[in-house]
Amino acid sequence: MKKSKNRWLIALSAVGIHISIGSVYAWSNFTNPLIEKFGWTASQVQMTFSIAILFLGLSAAFLGHFVEKHGPKKAGLLAAVFFGVGIAGSGIAVNIGSLTLLYIFYGVLGGIGLGVGYIAPVSTLIKWFPDRRGLATGLAIMGFGFAAAISSPIMDALIKSAGIANTFFILGIAYFAFMTLSSLYLEKPEEGWLPAGFKENVESGKVKIKQDLSQLTANEAVKTRRFYYLWIMLFINVTCGIAILSAAKPLAEESIGLTTAEAAALVGVLGLFNGFGRIGWASISDYIGRPNTYTTFFVLQIVLFFMLPQTSSSILFQVMLAVIYTCYGGGFASIPAYIGDLFGTKQVGAIHGYILTAWAAAGLAGPLFAAWIKDTTGSYANSLTFFSGLFILALIVSILVRFDMKKLAEKQEKSVA
Repeated sequence: MKKSKNRWLIALSAVGIHISIGSVYAWSNFTNPLIEKFGWTASQVQMTFSIAILFLGLSAAFLGHFVEKHGPKKAGLLAAVFFGVGIAGSGIAVNIGSLTLLYIFYGVLGGIGLGVGYIAPVSTLIKWFPDRRGLATGLAIMGFGFAAAISSPIMDALIKSAGIANTFFILGIAYFAFMTLSSLYLEKPEEGWLPAGFKENVESGKVKIKQDLSQLTANEAVKTRRFYYLWIMLFINVTCGIAILSAAKPLAEESIGLTTAEAAALVGVLGLFNGFGRIGWASISDYIGRPNTYTTFFVLQIVLFFMLPQTSSSILFQVMLAVIYTCYGGGFASIPAYIGDLFGTKQVGAIHGYILTAWAAAGLAGPLFAAWIKDTTGSYANSLTFFSGLFILALIVSILVRFDMKKLAEKQEKSVA
């Protein structure tokens, strides 16, 4: 029997890939330089980011089966090629001044690299950490959350010293190398593998492995109600969260009177809560269970979104925003483990890919709705009350999924008996 790889190094490799692709959240560093250089509108430049997020969701859905069939290493290398070429190719687009090419390279090719790179390591980690699924997936997805904080200052310094096109060339090559090295260590564990210590405890009867409620293929999973329950929960959590993310700066200025500089600093600090929420909530979910974790997200946010517009206290406003940011990040980090609990690990990468279409849809719906409310009512605050109502719907769905889980558990007990 061949020597098993170190699962913590597998986790580190996953973080390496996510820190690279998560740099997409630092896209705003290019916004003003591109507007000043070519005279493009803010909407035209922002569309690049929107296309990237759209193709993240689409490629995650369509290439999830590729991850399952060819394994995480090949999937990671494919992501490295697409993302590296997408970023470096954006430099060519800038050199010839083509907005269309920028959409194709950064948006389409970069977006495909994003989607494959996102699901490949996460589905693998679930199999390496049967004892701590939430912690493992939270670690990787935390890297995605922190990526903007890491890459933003680097991008800013490179744009000022080397120019926009050269920044894309340098980053494209760097990300390709970093993602390739990270991918080469990725590998699925052998069938039935259990970590040392945990295996002995299972064999001695001290620890009982919690059985997944089913073992379904991706095509079987999409025919179940619980798949759509998870989809709706993620869609609502991301729609409302991403709307807050896109409007946090002006919201802080108009609600509690922060200056532009203070609001910008607040957004930077809140980004850390997005990252910490991913590892924090995902780890907590290992102890309180995924259903309780999501119900907690929604109860908290019903109250917080309703209270935000009524709050005049600067400290309270910032604390509430910080909690919302942790729930936003935590929703992403806890969903892969929830998928494993409900559908098993047979094709968890492909199912995760299908579920992530909720992110693609929410990435378009959330910011557009918040902007529309602002344009029609003159304030972002009115959209928050609507989002509070959406979370009531999400709470109901989080309760409905429990009935499905209870039926599955009863069915499982009968089959064992």
